[in-house]
Amino acid sequence: MPKFPEYDACTSILVGKKASVDGSTMIGRNEDCKATWPKHFIVHPHKEYKEEQQFKAKENGFSCTLPKVRYKYTATPEWTDKEGLFEEEGINEKGVAMSATESAYSNSYVLGYDPLLEDGISEASIVTVVLPYVDSARDAVNRLGEIVSAHGAAESNGILFSDADEVWYFEIGSGHHWVAMKIPDDSYAVVSNRLAIQEIDFTDNDNFAWSKDILAFVNDNNLNKSTDGTFNFREIFGTRSESDLYYNNPRVWYGQRMFNPEITQDPEDYDMPFVRKPAKLISVQDAKDFLASHYEGTEFDPVGKGPIESRKRYRPISLAKAQESHVLQIRPNLPVEVSGIHWLSMGVAAQSVFVPFFAGINDTPREYKIGDMTYDPKSAYWIFKLVGVLLDPHYNHFVDVVSDVQERLNISFQQRINQVDVKSADLDHHELSEYTTKISNECAELAMKSYQDLAYKLIAASTDFSKLNYNTDENL
Repeated sequence: MPKFPEYDACTSILVGKKASVDGSTMIGRNEDCKATWPKHFIVHPHKEYKEEQQFKAKENGFSCTLPKVRYKYTATPEWTDKEGLFEEEGINEKGVAMSATESAYSNSYVLGYDPLLEDGISEASIVTVVLPYVDSARDAVNRLGEIVSAHGAAESNGILFSDADEVWYFEIGSGHHWVAMKIPDDSYAVVSNRLAIQEIDFTDNDNFAWSKDILAFVNDNNLNKSTDGTFNFREIFGTRSESDLYYNNPRVWYGQRMFNPEITQDPEDYDMPFVRKPAKLISVQDAKDFLASHYEGTEFDPVGKGPIESRKRYRPISLAKAQESHVLQIRPNLPVEVSGIHWLSMGVAAQSVFVPFFAGINDTPREYKIGDMTYDPKSAYWIFKLVGVLLDPHYNHFVDVVSDVQERLNISFQQRINQVDVKSADLDHHELSEYTTKISNECAELAMKSYQDLAYKLIAASTDFSKLNYNTDENL
């Protein structure tokens, strides 16, 4: 098998409200980068300035003007801002969710006509300059589109947006050109580091958006190879590289296998559809399970029992290089402080647990705001990461123990969510913020304590696996 370069990349899921079991919209993503790279979780307060603010990125010189009003929003910045903020995802006070970015790759032919800009907008800045300033998912599409068109982009990538009614996927295909598509309400999409959006209907402004003059750009430079006049963004701007066969396509195959098991597809197929209608309605647990998956039930599971060449053939969805994973759920018919849940899993999703934080929170636990590259037993990132490190060497011996803890926590989380839903009708805006902060912190504290106890058990049990062990007579 060919050797491919190391990629810093992610996997995403988007679910429309009529495709979910409870009418929620959901967007989620694994933020994959390095085996060890701590994340924090914070709440930015609402702020109002007398004048427009100027944002300037540390990493590449990108700059833009910011509105006077900055909405409150949650975010997961990195432990250091030396190379940028990388706030990655969050939910703002208007009930808008955003996750950015899903790294993608444009073909060299397109980039030859509209190259990426060194000082264009990049992943490090994208959440910070968009999420606090938008009132809906569609508003977010428009704001980001204006920024890319005016300032250019430093990267090709995908961005996820949602609110209580709509889910949008936005893709940057070159230095100044982009498209966005509303995920049909009855459908879902999974994305894995390829430009994914297919045919664009330029007569449908309700379900598509695009950069000005993108049609002229493509036509003038003879970029569209279609013989029937269709405009397929993936085909025109995207790639069909050999690495897609092993690195990207199989993750889409597995996601569609989870939600449409009746459909037979090849894991290496380049042409799997971007969106599908699920065979059954999708729950938030299903979305979390997808992000925590690694080809279970197939010969490609790296911790399964298939042939060694199969187990190492494809890049799994839940990867050891995950910094954090998240599902941003916006539920219907509830106050905005309660309807949004920022489900956050620090470290590797398969080994960690998704903790629910309500959108109305005004702060996060101290443990979620600390942690650097040195192991810190008081850091939430390191608390969850430690269990993964202890699980890895003896996966098949300990996986059921970890799964039991995850299941007990999920039950407890749902009970607390039910409690908040019932009580929310009796609380005003301020009381809701205080109450959701209290309950969210209780969920986080329960998860951290459970994982600390789990780590102690795994350390004790691991001592019997030493290579220097021997079955000795206990009386000697």
